[in-house]
Amino acid sequence: MAAEATGNVFEVDDFVLLSGRVLPRARIVFETHGTLSAGRDNAILFPTWFTSLPSSNRWLIGPGRALDSSRWFIICPGLLGNGASSSPSNAPAPHAGAAFPAIATLDNVRLQRRLLQECLGVDSLALVMGRSMGAQTAWQWAVSYPEQVQRMFALCGSAKTTAHNYVFLDSLKAALQSDGRFRDGYYTEPPVDGLRAIGRAYAAWALSAEFYRQNLHMRQGASDIEDYIARFWANNFLRCDANDLLCMLDTWQRADVSSDPVTGSDWHKALQRATARSIVMPSRTDMYFPPEDSANAVACMPRAELRVLDSVWGHRAGSAGSDPRDITQIDRAIRDLLQE
Repeated sequence: MAAEATGNVFEVDDFVLLSGRVLPRARIVFETHGTLSAGRDNAILFPTWFTSLPSSNRWLIGPGRALDSSRWFIICPGLLGNGASSSPSNAPAPHAGAAFPAIATLDNVRLQRRLLQECLGVDSLALVMGRSMGAQTAWQWAVSYPEQVQRMFALCGSAKTTAHNYVFLDSLKAALQSDGRFRDGYYTEPPVDGLRAIGRAYAAWALSAEFYRQNLHMRQGASDIEDYIARFWANNFLRCDANDLLCMLDTWQRADVSSDPVTGSDWHKALQRATARSIVMPSRTDMYFPPEDSANAVACMPRAELRVLDSVWGHRAGSAGSDPRDITQIDRAIRDLLQE
């Protein structure tokens, strides 16, 4: 299988997915910050999350932060399905649109591993980290390639999508597919009603009841709750292709570190393979990935610590534009890991 990199795009011919299907040309977009050291020991992998691009990760990177590019070589790969890496919206026939194959979290990890080894000359990671789907990717790295991961940081994510989280994601898929324009994925115009329905659903789930109870939504410049939803959420996913969203939602629903054939199907035993020094940081009010689920995973890991982020920002805790105090706690956790 040939591989090549042009600019910030890495491509692999005939990439075999976990499902057994083949992407004739698998593409991954990425962004790097800093320089790989002579000893090749300063690499940090920071994958993206649901619908985001590599540039979305810049909020945690910069001078004076734990992810200081004058010290670390930080690689931010875009997940498959995000519209820039290989996705339904940019795949050639016969894999375009609704015909695009299902993507597993492990597929992202395997392709990222090839990016590191074949393009960037990285064999060992000082840290793999991520938030949300990026955290699920980091967990899969720690389980599938423990010999290459020294440290792991998981923010607002999980080692396995729970039944409750699955049901939420299924409701998003149903909202999108109920739009008459969707036509089983063979649409000729964007299913805008379905895309707007996803945005409105996210407004309830991405933030916590306490966030709204404290009227924090009004501090965003909205005149009332309906204005807030309309301005900040209803059109949030209009920038996305519907099939891309479904692809990523499916990846999220099926995320499970024990999906790797090497680990076996026992989730608890799979987590025992994650020997990297790890900090798992859920948000106290996250309805997608509540602290109890993180605690269950940490209990199975040899060198993991649970640090709950005491935030009212729900799943958005610590993300760009959220409470700066939460971001400070996240930066401190990363710094603590990197100093060990």
